[in-house]
Amino acid sequence: MKPSRSDYLNIRGLRYHVRHWGDSQAPKLFMVHGWMDISASFQFVVDCLRKEWHVIAPDWRGFGLTERTRGDTYWFPDYLADLDALLLHYSPEESVNLIGHSLGGNVVGLYAGVRPHRIARLVNLEGFGMPSTVPEQAPGRFAKWLDELQDKPFMRPYATLDDVMARLQKTNPRLSRERAAFLAGHWAMQNDDGAWDILGDPVHKKVNPMLYRVEEAMACWSQITAPVLWVEAAETDIWRWFGENTLMRPEIERRIAHIRNVRTEIIPDAGHMLHHDQPELLATLIESFLEE
Repeated sequence: MKPSRSDYLNIRGLRYHVRHWGDSQAPKLFMVHGWMDISASFQFVVDCLRKEWHVIAPDWRGFGLTERTRGDTYWFPDYLADLDALLLHYSPEESVNLIGHSLGGNVVGLYAGVRPHRIARLVNLEGFGMPSTVPEQAPGRFAKWLDELQDKPFMRPYATLDDVMARLQKTNPRLSRERAAFLAGHWAMQNDDGAWDILGDPVHKKVNPMLYRVEEAMACWSQITAPVLWVEAAETDIWRWFGENTLMRPEIERRIAHIRNVRTEIIPDAGHMLHHDQPELLATLIESFLEE
C-alpha cells in the first residue's frame, strides 16, 4: 500500500484532518468521501494510480478524525464552505482536479457550479443527488426533526475489530477480508473500555429539516464549465437506500442533461462503494479522463 500522512488544519472553527499521499510537488488531485465514510477509503484507488499524484483527501466535519460540530444538525452548505476553505489553503490560485463520492459527489457537483473557475476537471462517483421533494412534505419533515431533537443520537460500539470488519462486509458483501481489515482500523477507534467506536458523529443519523430541491441542484450543475466524468456502479445500492423506484433511469438522465460537458461511465460488478469494489478499473478511468 502507498503510505499516507496526516495534516491538521483549522477550517471554519473545526480541527480538520486531511490525508495526503504522494510527493507534495506532484500534480494535485483532491478526493472527498461520502456519508459515514473516511478519507482512507480512497486507499485502494490511490494504490492503483499509475502516475505520481499528490492526493489530498479530508475527513468531512464529524467524520473520521475531523472534529465534530457540537451542534444538533449538519447543514449541507457547510460542506461547500469547508471545501472552499480547503482548496484555498492547498491550491489558492490554480484550478483543481476534484473527485467526490456519494455525499462528496453531491458536494463537488454543486461546488463546481458555484465556483466554476476553481475546477479543472471533475469526477462525480455516484453523486446522483437526493430524491425529489415537494413543498407539502415540509411540515412533516420539520415535525420529524423536532421530534428527533428530543432524543440523544447513539451509535452502538463493537466488541472487537473483527466485528467492525463484519459490519463493513455486511453492508458491502464484495469487500474482501483484507480490505475490510484495513478500513475497519480507520473507520473505528478503540475506546477506554476496549470496544470499538465508529468515527462518525451520531448526529449524522438525524433527519435534515431542509427539503432537497433538485431544481436548485441542477441550476448549479448547469453552470459547471469544467469537463465532468460521471461514474456509476452497475449494481448500485442507491435505489434500495432511497426506496424502490425512487430514482429511475429517466430521472438520472434528466439530471445529467444539465451538465454541459459530461462523459458517463458504468463500472461493472460494483455496488455503491465502487472505489472498494473495482479500484483498478476506477483508477484507470480517472487517469484516462485527467490526461485527455
